[in-house]
Amino acid sequence: MTTTRIRWQVRAPRAAVYRLLLDADAVRQWMVPTGMTSVVHEFDAREGGFYRISLTYDEPTGTGKTTAQTDTFHGHFARLVPDEQVVQIVEFETGDPAMRGEQTITYTLTDIEDGTVIDAVHDGLPAGVAPEDNELGYRMSLTKLATLAETGTVG
Repeated sequence: MTTTRIRWQVRAPRAAVYRLLLDADAVRQWMVPTGMTSVVHEFDAREGGFYRISLTYDEPTGTGKTTAQTDTFHGHFARLVPDEQVVQIVEFETGDPAMRGEQTITYTLTDIEDGTVIDAVHDGLPAGVAPEDNELGYRMSLTKLATLAETGTVG
């Protein structure tokens, strides 16, 4: 099991960033790497609330975790501290033992002079997920989150 840690700056207030972490339509837009589309099947944004999301590759790859083209995962919000922190427990829906296991994703928000710092930590990556691929996807998603927070659109 490995961990991805990223620090990201956003030129928007903490409250705005926090709202985007818990808004199903916003999550559909930003929590998806470039080259994929997102479907939010369920999203109950409260502590203990359940969610389920599918990310589908735009081009045929055969590298999906759930099907050849799709990564579907479900999870719940383990901890919500308004405008400060979101902790999620997530798991891929897969038959591949190398992709199984609970993962913890934590977003911690801190004020800076011109906005917010997001400390994003993804703990417990399954053995089948290359850390460099996870980091790349995380950076793509956080770029989209920052753009959405700063401009109101992803692109």
